[in-house]
Amino acid sequence: MVAHHPHHDGSALYVGRSTPVLGERCSLRLRIPQVWGTASRVWVRSVQDAEPRYDEAALIGTGSGSAWWEASMLHVNPVALYRFVIEVQGADGATYWHLNNAGLHNRDTSDYNDFRITTAIDAPAWSREAVMYQVFPDRFARSAAADAHPTPEWAVACDWDTPVQGRGPDVARQFYGGDLDGVTDKLDELEALGVDIVYLTPFFPGRSNHRYDASTFMSVDPLLGGDEALIRLVEEAHARGMKVMGDLTANHTGDAHEWFTRAQADPASVEAGFFYFNEGHSDYESWWGVKSLPKLNWASTALREAFVTGEDSVVAHWLKAPFNLDGWRIDVGNMTGRLGAQDINKEVAALIQARILEINPNALLLGEETSDAGADVDGYGWQGAMTYSNFTRPLWQWLVSPDARVDFFGTPLPAPNRVSAAVVLETHRDLSSAFSWPVRNANMNALNTHDTARAASLMIPGGQVVAAAMSMLLPGIPVIFAGDEFGLEGDVGEASRTPIPWDEPGLVVTDLRSAYASLTALRHESLAVSEGGMRWLLADGDVLAFVRESAEESILLIATRAAATVALERLGLDDGSADALRAAPAFSVGDLGVTAEGLELSGPGVYVWRLPGVAVPASPNAASLSGHKIPTRHHFSASFPQRCTTL
Repeated sequence: MVAHHPHHDGSALYVGRSTPVLGERCSLRLRIPQVWGTASRVWVRSVQDAEPRYDEAALIGTGSGSAWWEASMLHVNPVALYRFVIEVQGADGATYWHLNNAGLHNRDTSDYNDFRITTAIDAPAWSREAVMYQVFPDRFARSAAADAHPTPEWAVACDWDTPVQGRGPDVARQFYGGDLDGVTDKLDELEALGVDIVYLTPFFPGRSNHRYDASTFMSVDPLLGGDEALIRLVEEAHARGMKVMGDLTANHTGDAHEWFTRAQADPASVEAGFFYFNEGHSDYESWWGVKSLPKLNWASTALREAFVTGEDSVVAHWLKAPFNLDGWRIDVGNMTGRLGAQDINKEVAALIQARILEINPNALLLGEETSDAGADVDGYGWQGAMTYSNFTRPLWQWLVSPDARVDFFGTPLPAPNRVSAAVVLETHRDLSSAFSWPVRNANMNALNTHDTARAASLMIPGGQVVAAAMSMLLPGIPVIFAGDEFGLEGDVGEASRTPIPWDEPGLVVTDLRSAYASLTALRHESLAVSEGGMRWLLADGDVLAFVRESAEESILLIATRAAATVALERLGLDDGSADALRAAPAFSVGDLGVTAEGLELSGPGVYVWRLPGVAVPASPNAASLSGHKIPTRHHFSASFPQRCTTL
């Protein structure tokens, strides 16, 4: 059972927070539940300059039903890989277990899945308890000034209740006329929902309703209210303690972009080097062959200056006054700087991060990485990922309705294939294992976005709230896509970009505002969520359970997709935590019965309890491990960041 397995993560319970530097030792703790067994010896296996090294751990005591071991690791490389090797003596001799970030194994494993400590700069502290709300401006809200905005020549004018077309020639042309002042008008509603970050999809002028085909990066689309509307929105959001993030296409522009029109007209222009033209200058590379989206060539020094490093570059312009954005989400970050044999993706990401943090050290940089993001997102570029592989996709597969027919992330499947809870956990661990702990805390946990089907269209009745609760309490930044709180539907991304029924209750599918507000409040109030660790307890068929843990308090979540009985012993809780389950949950959806043996749960349902904090034995080596310089033959390059962050 997962609850009974040895455990380690990057929270303060398990990793010393002395901010060590390269050449110093990091203290690491391992928790071994007493019901799992007794270890005879434990080592930390680290990888130093690609060579494994072993440091033996010491048993420091017991607490919360577990034995706690502690060791230290010399931090040699900017990305330090490590795992635990556990020896258990039995009648037939010793057995050796390997614990890495993907779980417990009775064999040797790939270094790829090892825990990571890095010198990368963490995402800002405010992101660790934040709730993100994604706004697609054309469909969110119309201000009083919206009627004065003309319908552009490329568009098909729509009333607010005109059905959205998810397919066909007018998908990108339907124009509903939402604007940024409309977003400002609704900030009180977002504040009541518990929103901390307003994430806007592109606000640049374009020739589509999605605006990912920018014609310039240096002004706000007049149809959205122009530059002054963005200034007003950010000022009003900041007054409420909210952040505002923009959406930037570093991979491509629109074919009407001022850079591209100059490049196309003059092969000798500086801008011609911004793109990939053929030898005769008659054709060019574009995103997935879509000619309206010409691809940027990041080998160009001039492009780097115009986009990133220049005093009034694209990246810098909007982070400075008077706009004061709080960060960027980079569209198709996985494709940026990549074309065939050319791969300068990480170089570009690091360049953007350095410029952003130079302007605002408290800003956040996220990159879209739709599939496995582990290899790309190490914190040195994107501080977190908008990715679907480790959370969204497996949750869809677990909660999918048998009759659902939706786009499953471009796969040839007619809908998500149904899987068990064990497969969800295995997938989640596998596709999260390459993330450092700070990156994991900055990844976006989205039920759906403007690019996907809506959760309400594919999940069993009640499944959306179950998934929303998990998004709020797992490590990462939970994402509410505008309209989720009203249960809006859509079988493909374009169909999900639905006008929000603010004043039309007849168009509300399911009013979930109260549930979302309760979940965001729980997230904001809990130190276990913002600062604590993460331990899976159960993944069996129709039940998933995990606990967020800190010394001050813990938060237990049990999710079901069907009625289930959960024996308390399967959760592996100590007596104090098990007793806490007899109190009313802090949040619940579904029927609950508590017996001496366990829990009787209806489904789909989600149940959240506050539990006591975790008792960790005091470290006898704390003074010697914290900031202790070890003589070493290694010479550390000054070009590397020297601060150590942890997994």
